[in-house]
Amino acid sequence: MFEELRSRLEIGTHQLAAINSILLNPDSKVVSDLIEVVSRYGTPEEINAKAEEAGKLENLLAKVKQDTPNYYQDLLWLIEQRDKNAFISVEEYRKKVLGEKADKMHFKDEYAVTLEISSLQYFPWLIEIAKDAIASQTLMPGRYIRVRNMKEQEIDGDLPAVIAAVKILGASWVETMDTKGTDGSNIHLGGPDTITGYFGGVGQPNDHALKWVDEFLYYYTNYGVRQVLNINPGTVLLGYMMHKLGINNEFKISVYMGNDNPYAAFWTLIGAKLFAREDGTSPLIGFNWSNSVNNQTMEITAQFRKDLGFEDVVRYEHHITETYRHIVIQPYNRRNELVELADHIANISAKHEGGDPEIEAEKPIETTTSILDYFRDKQEVIDSGDWDRLLENFKDKQNAINETARVLTENGLSFVAASVHKSYN
Repeated sequence: MFEELRSRLEIGTHQLAAINSILLNPDSKVVSDLIEVVSRYGTPEEINAKAEEAGKLENLLAKVKQDTPNYYQDLLWLIEQRDKNAFISVEEYRKKVLGEKADKMHFKDEYAVTLEISSLQYFPWLIEIAKDAIASQTLMPGRYIRVRNMKEQEIDGDLPAVIAAVKILGASWVETMDTKGTDGSNIHLGGPDTITGYFGGVGQPNDHALKWVDEFLYYYTNYGVRQVLNINPGTVLLGYMMHKLGINNEFKISVYMGNDNPYAAFWTLIGAKLFAREDGTSPLIGFNWSNSVNNQTMEITAQFRKDLGFEDVVRYEHHITETYRHIVIQPYNRRNELVELADHIANISAKHEGGDPEIEAEKPIETTTSILDYFRDKQEVIDSGDWDRLLENFKDKQNAINETARVLTENGLSFVAASVHKSYN
């Protein structure tokens, strides 16, 4: 009976043909509109060439030197620290945690967990945690999530400086486009007083999905920004289609999409497979789970992620800590669950959005981490006197990352930190 029912799920070639007929129909507006936006920037080959040139470290450094000389000096300092191995290596870190026992322990590097921090709002913060990491001989994150307004950071010079810094560190990063739903795209919604209105969608209605494409192509061709946040089923599909056209874009699906069960992931990865290039590549490189998932969810989805050929491509990003205010009931700490997964599920990212809850609980509540701080203008942060407080919040997240690394190490598990002992290529 089970097998007979299972056989009914087979997708017929005539159904795939129906999809292809829409994609290839010159009168299909839903496809033509995408091609029209892309064509403004050139052919896919020309677009990729522009992005490759814009994203070269030497070109980024030249731009920073011209626009923000003080940031340029910080970047030279960072290069100097990297080149003289001022940062602790993985081997040294393991010995620091385990002593001589580290030499005899076998670490499961094939299941290495990426140490991820969110959100890196400002370039000076990165320099500050680098100084702390050198002084305390602790680790730098291997991945940085950014949620800062793109235009604002382009104007003040943070954007090229952060990109250059992350490349120097040998880490990965992802940007969040301004067309993310809090940009007034839904004219009927405002601030917290209309927050329940967002339950019907984060806010990329009508032509805003194409505006997201346009915005991405601008930052891709001008700064080499390849990885961006994706929060909407429409822009996920557009991301797949852009890649299929030949653009080397990449994206991670945001926690804002609320993927909280295996079937949501199955649908997303089916789409990735349908629009994969002939060589099997896909632009989907990260999948951020909802806070509500458990280990079983990730174990089930890891099975078909591997079967679809995406185990090494699609990173599962899992919140280990969350901001102390405005997002989850506290205390929230999934570190022990991560340890249970990290010896058999590959390509996981441990995302740290807040400090360890027991540390945050000791602080006055108004000084703890808040998700709402991501959406503040820089000048308002400075004028309010919150700059130093937000920097301390970021350092709390950095400390949480190192606590995760310590626990993983003690359990014979591996991690991916910034590869600061290597030149970025």
